[in-house]
Amino acid sequence: MTEKIEFDVLVPRQNAAVPVFTFAAKASDVRRIARIERAGRDAGGVLSGFQRPQIAAHIREIRDYLEKPSAILPNPIVVAFTAGASLQSVDGAGSGIQRLTIDLSDGAPGLIVDGQQRFTALNEIGDRDFELLVSGFICDSAEELQRQFILINNTRPLPKALVYELLPQVSDLPLRMSNRSQAALLTEALNYRADSSLRGLIRQQTNPKGIIRDTVLQRLIMGSLTDGALRLHAGDDRTLMENGTRLISEYFHAVQGVFEKDWKGRTPKDSRLLHGAGIIAMGYVMEALHVMTGATDREEFADGLRLLRGKTAWTEGEWTFGGERRRWNGLQNVPSDIRQLSLHLVQVLKRGLAEREQAA
Repeated sequence: MTEKIEFDVLVPRQNAAVPVFTFAAKASDVRRIARIERAGRDAGGVLSGFQRPQIAAHIREIRDYLEKPSAILPNPIVVAFTAGASLQSVDGAGSGIQRLTIDLSDGAPGLIVDGQQRFTALNEIGDRDFELLVSGFICDSAEELQRQFILINNTRPLPKALVYELLPQVSDLPLRMSNRSQAALLTEALNYRADSSLRGLIRQQTNPKGIIRDTVLQRLIMGSLTDGALRLHAGDDRTLMENGTRLISEYFHAVQGVFEKDWKGRTPKDSRLLHGAGIIAMGYVMEALHVMTGATDREEFADGLRLLRGKTAWTEGEWTFGGERRRWNGLQNVPSDIRQLSLHLVQVLKRGLAEREQAA
């Protein structure tokens, strides 16, 4: 049996392909038509949803306020529909008033795009007769929905990790967001492909148990796309996914083998190899090995990385940078320290390669 609910809504003249409307509704009715879909991944690593985790303290503050008789809520909740909703004219084509019909047969079809904390707080209040403003739009694809979510929420601080995870799913975004899209796509593949040496190790919004920050690995990849081994594949996502994922996975497989005691069971707190400074600096080592030896697989990378063994201080001791000595955990994820560590490792590598060539 079909279950429907209807509202008279105001429809401003904007984009005919993505109709926008606004109306007032009881909190209990909003609960019937809309739901929150949080960002997550299935067993195969496919991303679904887009909302960030709830902020309990913020929800509690809103709830406590809304329980007061004097409470008002002038900010609308934004709801998107990709199915289950339709608009019909009421007073003729020229009227801005239309009727919104929502099909509830399969549950709430609307997705909260903005206002999830307010929506959750209202749900906790119960059936109080409180009306709120609702703004909504109807779009024909999940990509359009995610695009609007990013653009609407970009005026407020969103977790950068969540924005970067969503970027590969969406096209036609501002340039400042699109620049990182390929790096985010490759990072996602490295974290979820079964044959990746970094599978499950990258900390993302949807994988909080990871130990390597996704933004750090994205910096490594973006550098390679601009000036390094991945630049020849930057224009083709399919080629980049095949060759880029394999190259970086093979390299870090070699890193894990050569520096096993500094990697296995470690975290960024007790090993600078897994720290932002170490990961990015090792990215420069990867580029140097690729250029100087042509390395592309784990054995070729490991052959060069062994020249660094015994000359690092990832978990103990001190680094010696010229006349300066730095405690092993004194290096931070700041440009000056990353540059200093990168130059040091590449110089040690170059000397080792030169000595080995002379000996041969």
